[in-house]
Amino acid sequence: MTDHLAAQLLAAREGGPKLPLSASEGLTRDRVLLVQEAVAQALGPVAGFKVACPPDAQIVIAPIMGRDIYQSPADISVSENEEVGVELEYAFRLIAPLPDPNMADFETQLRDAVELLPVFELVQSRLADPRGAGATLKMLDNQLNGAVVLGEAVRDWQDIDVTRADARLVVGEETLLDGTARVPGGDAFATLSALARAIGTHCGGLQPGHVVITGSLNGLPWINAPLTAQGEIMSLGTVSMTLM
Repeated sequence: MTDHLAAQLLAAREGGPKLPLSASEGLTRDRVLLVQEAVAQALGPVAGFKVACPPDAQIVIAPIMGRDIYQSPADISVSENEEVGVELEYAFRLIAPLPDPNMADFETQLRDAVELLPVFELVQSRLADPRGAGATLKMLDNQLNGAVVLGEAVRDWQDIDVTRADARLVVGEETLLDGTARVPGGDAFATLSALARAIGTHCGGLQPGHVVITGSLNGLPWINAPLTAQGEIMSLGTVSMTLM
């Protein structure tokens, strides 16, 4: 089953049929993680992770491929008539080896081991019905990750409040965010810490240079290309991309 699901996901990335909702039948978290590993082996190297900490549920982990990471301003091609999502997010980049999560001062060391940056996540799906898919099926599809666009990093970020964000997002001619936004899970650094404690060796583990994205500040608006997106997190920086 693992090889079959991985092959279906890889084929969908190349324009083949997308996975139906029925692919979730009998799907376990352990199987999802194995499929993620198989897809990463085919598409890697892995260069980061998407993470979420939903209430009353297990942590959500999805690898991000190096081939899908861009520097702002980015030009990204998408398929004709493809509906995609645009999310403005806080992200962390590991600039030193991951400290031991069992150490008493783990979080202090982790703060010193990362830099903060604004990013766009381009949401794309290999599922036939991503809006109707359940949590397990979305995680199977690497949590619908299509690409990540990186703004400039801030090394001395500790005075920035990552429990909230004063931000602005303009997509095409529409302003989707202009003001204070809630950070998913309540604290972007706490989300990073949860990933660091949970990741282990999954898809190679969390390594120096990896980027961790921590959730959308603006929900998930579905749009169609072509258009340009401009985002800014005040006190942090800007990020932009053009979808063609």
